[in-house]
Amino acid sequence: MILKRNLFWVGLIALIFCLSVTFTGCAKKVGLKSDVSTTQEQKAVTKAPAAGASSVEDQAARERALREQALKEQAAKEAAAKAAMEAAEKAKKEATAKAASTSAAAILKELQIPDIHFDFDKHNLKPEAQAILKAGAPAYLKYKEYKLVVEGHCDERGTVEYNLALGQKRADEAATYLADLSIEKERIKTISYGKEMPIVKDSNEAACAKNRRAHFVVFPPVK
Repeated sequence: MILKRNLFWVGLIALIFCLSVTFTGCAKKVGLKSDVSTTQEQKAVTKAPAAGASSVEDQAARERALREQALKEQAAKEAAAKAAMEAAEKAKKEATAKAASTSAAAILKELQIPDIHFDFDKHNLKPEAQAILKAGAPAYLKYKEYKLVVEGHCDERGTVEYNLALGQKRADEAATYLADLSIEKERIKTISYGKEMPIVKDSNEAACAKNRRAHFVVFPPVK
C-alpha cells in the first residue's frame, strides 16, 4: 500500500516536471519567434529610410537637370536673339553705306561738267562752251561742299612752255566764268598740262581740235 502511494507521488512529480519543461520550451519558441519578427521589422524600418533618401536624391537630381536644361535653352535663345540683332544691324549699316555710295555717285554725276573746247591758239570761251558752263553751275550752287579743278590742255603744236601758258589761260577763263555764275572762287582751282596729256594722239586737225580743251575734275568733301 505504501509502495503504491510512493509510486503515485513519483509519477505526479514526473508529470509536473514534463509539463514544466514543455511550457518552458514553448515560451522560448514564442520568444524566439517574437525576436525574429522584431529583427525583421527593424530591418524593414532601417531599409525604408534608405529607400526614401534615394527617392529624394533622384528627385533633386531631376530638378537640377531640368534647371540646367532651362538655363541652356535660355542661353541659346539669348544667343540667337543677339545674332539676329547683330545681323540686322550689319544689314542696316550695309544698306546705309550702299545708299550713301549711290547718293555720292549720283551727286558726282550731277556735278560733272563736260569738256569745253577752244579754237586754235585761243583761250576765249565760245558760245557753246558758255552754254555748257551755265548748265553745270547750278549743281555747284546746290552742293557747296564740293570743289572743282579746271585743267587747261592744248594740241601738239607749239613749244612746251607756250602751251603750258596757253593751257593756264584756258583754265583761268573757264574758272572766271564759273565764278561769275556765283560759285565761290576758293572752291575752284586751275592747272595747266599744256600739250602733255592729249586725249587723242593723232596729228590731224580733228585730233588737235579735241585736245584743245578745258577738263573739269570734281573733288568730294573731305570726311
